[in-house]
Amino acid sequence: MVKKQSTSIMKKRKNEAFWGWVFFAPTLIGLLILNIIPIFQTIYQSFFQTGAFGKGNEFVGFDNYTQLFSDVEVWRSLLNTILYTLMEVPTSIIIALILAVLLNRKMKGRSFYRTIYFLPMVAAPAAVAMVWRWLYNSEFGLLNHILQFIGLKPVNWISNPNIALVSVAIVGIWSVIGYNMVLFLAGLQEIPGDYYEAASIDGAGSIRQFFHITVPLISPTMFFVTITRVIGAMQVFDVIYMMIDNTNPALPSTRSLVYLFYEYSFIEGNRGYGSTIVVLLLAIIMIITVIQNKAQKKWVNYN
Repeated sequence: MVKKQSTSIMKKRKNEAFWGWVFFAPTLIGLLILNIIPIFQTIYQSFFQTGAFGKGNEFVGFDNYTQLFSDVEVWRSLLNTILYTLMEVPTSIIIALILAVLLNRKMKGRSFYRTIYFLPMVAAPAAVAMVWRWLYNSEFGLLNHILQFIGLKPVNWISNPNIALVSVAIVGIWSVIGYNMVLFLAGLQEIPGDYYEAASIDGAGSIRQFFHITVPLISPTMFFVTITRVIGAMQVFDVIYMMIDNTNPALPSTRSLVYLFYEYSFIEGNRGYGSTIVVLLLAIIMIITVIQNKAQKKWVNYN
């Protein structure tokens, strides 16, 4: 009897394991085909130079990497990418957290406001970029009309090299606030209300509750949002591509590493050097991610 029960349990476990792999297989196959294999192909391609007229590959060893470290445009694009990340990530997280706290309370139209703030995440990036490009237009854009109405001079939002990257970062911030807000809302709803009730009885105000209860208990969500947004911001391309033309004088001041990869790989046809740029970006993202994982032990509260 005991033997039959153990055999039945073993069959049940094997059946569960089989269906577990069946449901997991599509994700695993997709990860291999779309992520892991292309990474190794890119690293392999970085040791080659595309042949004449885009045909054939010539092995050049570390020549692409030697060129990379002496290429001024690469380091300028890297600086632009880092500056964009520093502007987009902290600002979007702070605004999203404040909105999430406000919309986590009981209030009229709460679902409507949540939907409105999340809409930019649903909209196509091309459509978002074109709308903001119209808003930024130096001649008939809405923002300059407002400035002129209040007696100020119009601004070249996306053609002035000094402020073009800031203008692009504003679009990026606006686009991701809704997504970050939804993640923070999920984290806030996991915090027991008893903590806030006890703090209110002890005389703690809203601001003190926010910094001593909300922030520590939502820190795991903040860490997840931070690490994913840094990775996303370091790969910025679509907003810059749609808003900044090739003839725009602000292009050198806004060009990201991914944009530079696009230029070398798809415009100049030098896929080997373009792959080298991607390997550099991959290495930088990995280093930043490792540092974030080490640092999170000091500020993330998992209790």
